[in-house]
Amino acid sequence: MTTVADLQDRISEAFGVPVRHAPCPDESGLENDAAASTDADYRRLLPCVAGMLLAAAIFAAGLVTDYLAPAGALGAIILGSSLIFLLQKKVPPPPRHAAVADDRLGLLGEVHAVLGEIFVVRDAARRIVHANSVFCALTARPEPVGRACEEIGLAFRPHEAPGRFDVEIASPSGQRIFVWQDVEIAGLTHSVARDVTEERVAAMSGELARIRAETTSAAKSRLLATVAHEIRTPLSGILGMGQLLDNTALTLEQRSYLTGIRQSGQALSQLVDDLLDFSTIEVGRFSLRPQTVALRPLIESVVEMLSHRAHEKGIEIASIVAPQIPDTMSFDPARLRQVLFNVIGNAVKFTQEGGILIEAVIDAVDLLITITDTGAGMTPAEQARIFGEFEQAGSNSQRSAGTGLGLAISARIMREFGGSLSVASEKGSGSVFTIRMPHRLFGQMARRQREGELRNAHVLLMAPAGPASNAVTGTITALGGVCLRLGAADEVVAELDAARGSAHPYTDIIVDHRLAAEFTRITAGRPDLAMGLRKIFLVSPEQRNSQPAGVFDAWLIRPLRERSLIDVLCGRMRGMEQRDALNDNQPGLGASAPP
Repeated sequence: MTTVADLQDRISEAFGVPVRHAPCPDESGLENDAAASTDADYRRLLPCVAGMLLAAAIFAAGLVTDYLAPAGALGAIILGSSLIFLLQKKVPPPPRHAAVADDRLGLLGEVHAVLGEIFVVRDAARRIVHANSVFCALTARPEPVGRACEEIGLAFRPHEAPGRFDVEIASPSGQRIFVWQDVEIAGLTHSVARDVTEERVAAMSGELARIRAETTSAAKSRLLATVAHEIRTPLSGILGMGQLLDNTALTLEQRSYLTGIRQSGQALSQLVDDLLDFSTIEVGRFSLRPQTVALRPLIESVVEMLSHRAHEKGIEIASIVAPQIPDTMSFDPARLRQVLFNVIGNAVKFTQEGGILIEAVIDAVDLLITITDTGAGMTPAEQARIFGEFEQAGSNSQRSAGTGLGLAISARIMREFGGSLSVASEKGSGSVFTIRMPHRLFGQMARRQREGELRNAHVLLMAPAGPASNAVTGTITALGGVCLRLGAADEVVAELDAARGSAHPYTDIIVDHRLAAEFTRITAGRPDLAMGLRKIFLVSPEQRNSQPAGVFDAWLIRPLRERSLIDVLCGRMRGMEQRDALNDNQPGLGASAPP
């Protein structure tokens, strides 16, 4: 086999260039070629000159005698032509250029052969002029010169790029695939081809593996969707019968068991819903159904549905919806409710102290809904994977309560909305989830009216600090009123005494049920303290029966609804007898004091 060193020696000899030792070639090889060309031209002219001189001599001798002149002239022409022909046959032109060209093609072919590549040169008729050893070995044709590539059995498939082909060659070792490139140089077609058989086989295997994986995944998704859908029917029956059973006379032990059954059924129902949504997304059939609906009641209803979970853990949950948000907006209510339920429910699950506050505001471009909790928070690594499928954080008991699909599905839904779902958190300091989606504002006049609905309200809130009191204070302030929160009885007494006789006296006092005993104590000693104020009792549904008799004029249920707060503070209603998670407080109990 030709080595690289041999090729260097041959290139040096053919081109007159010291390939091994000199980094740059000189012009000596070109000067030698030019000198050889000039010598060859002189050698071709010498026979012609000699023949012409001889013919002229014979012709001159014939002129001496009149009889010999015609014969001499004819003989001179014949003799001169013969001599020219013979001398030219004796002195052929040296084949210096042809030899050099053939040698160079051979060297180029061997260079490509060292690299394992085909090198072929063809003429204008597409016949092979030169082929290197790789081509000869692959085609099993030791002498392919003079034949066309198609005659040898090469199959060409053109690429989009000009002069580029995929070529299949039936070699002695099997079918091979080459990438073939043609370049036209001085009327000849120079072709270089590289073997890509292994690359193509690997790519084809990868594509087949991808198709098989997608087919298998689609089949699993269909099976999952079918099973989840079939589970939903008997599960609905179980939950319905449990609801009916809860309305019968039960012992405390039986009611405890029934509560466990209902909670497990609800968890299983949520799991089924998540699996169905996941399957829908996987098969690419997920779509939104936008409608013109009200955002405020939707947020409040989701908060109410999750409030019992929060109150069972002893934490607060509340919401604030900015007045700038119009009464109606265009979005898919079912999907947004699902996102809110997943994100808020996730916050309730991972919060052990404090509470959760949901705030909805409008900025220049988007509607922003933030869910702030006082849970354990997350590390940067947990935040990076929190929106992945089947990803869960927290303790083992918290992980067992879900599948890790809720946030992944919610993030996908928000992308379909044209928005996003993000998180900002710090370990030990809670988390803030932000739902961002585009919006269109409607009803600027209604917005201005809402911003002044409580302009005559001057409220003192007696409640512990937390999301619930923040929601009450924020809502009253956003609607044009004034609200001050105090958490200690002596602070309340001092504030009421200071406000007596002022230009802006308090119109209402809202007392959280956790401080109701303190308020009752101070008003018993100072009956005049709250005289002229509307006294409102703020209580969770679970503590509805704890209202002190004859102390309060009206009452509100947590989590607070904006409409209920407005109606009570404006004196249009006292409260309600039963909390309905899907409807606002029902009027009809009358006002206890004028607005």
